[in-house]
Amino acid sequence: MKQIPLHWRILIGMTAGIAFGVLLLTVFGKQTAEGFVVDWIEPFGLMFINALKVIAVPLVIASLIKGVSDLKDLSSLGSLGGRTVALYLMTTAVAVTLGLVIAMTVSPGKLISEPTRDALAADQQEEAAGKLDIANKQKEMGPLQPLVDLVPGNLFLAVTDNSSMLQVIVFVLFFGVGLLLVAPDKAKPVKDFFDGLNEVILKLIDLIMLAAPVGVFALMAALVAKTPSWDVFHSLLVYCLCVLGGLLLLIFAFYPVLIVVFTRRKYTSFFQGIIPAQLLAFSTSSSAATLPVTMERVEEHLGVDEEVASFVLPIGATVNMDG
Repeated sequence: MKQIPLHWRILIGMTAGIAFGVLLLTVFGKQTAEGFVVDWIEPFGLMFINALKVIAVPLVIASLIKGVSDLKDLSSLGSLGGRTVALYLMTTAVAVTLGLVIAMTVSPGKLISEPTRDALAADQQEEAAGKLDIANKQKEMGPLQPLVDLVPGNLFLAVTDNSSMLQVIVFVLFFGVGLLLVAPDKAKPVKDFFDGLNEVILKLIDLIMLAAPVGVFALMAALVAKTPSWDVFHSLLVYCLCVLGGLLLLIFAFYPVLIVVFTRRKYTSFFQGIIPAQLLAFSTSSSAATLPVTMERVEEHLGVDEEVASFVLPIGATVNMDG
């Protein structure tokens, strides 16, 4: 199994998990199948995701500090940051436009019958009320509140929450700038520490990814076993096909143009290098869990400079989720 490329192992795990979930539903029925999968199968997938999430923040800290400290001067940081923000704004605008066009054209939510829609609304009422409350609080805040939220009031609290990754990035960038401004002999011990930490974390990623096929199998089996009624499933299937169609258009129509224009390299070589990270993102739906693998693939298999990857990717995983 070790001789099979990683992306094929992940794909095999996904396919086997879907087949296993369908088999359990067919043989034992929904209640028994869901109970068995939730108790005995899904925990392995959750452990896999948690293992990746737990090293996401240390990886961002170590790699970003290393990347910033490797820059020649602060002007390089400003130039890289400006180009990164411009690219992210452009790709996000394209993704949003494409998503709106597909959603307005297909309208997958209309496929759910009225009784099922009412039942789902009742089940999700508490969760929806919580989200509405958050949205209303956002409306009451001032126009500069998003800028205030970028600066962590408690670094340790931000580090323990993957949703506060942007706050961690802001602090780490600030720390890296400070490292650039002190004398080289004073900065060297700190830089060497984070260089070593970065290498250790990348090695941990390699070890965790050995369990990727099993983790993906468990996640996909749980997804299938916990599928609601056929009415909802049919609508979700259409919705999934819409999302997949949009993703395929981005991946095979839009991204190749960017790669050819900005890197002058063949898109096939890019896809071969990044596909394990893409499959992992598809199966886990977690940017935080996928980030460590993405950084490892980009640096070691696509030849991107570590100082660029460690700056661009953590920010992208936080604010540029085009999918």
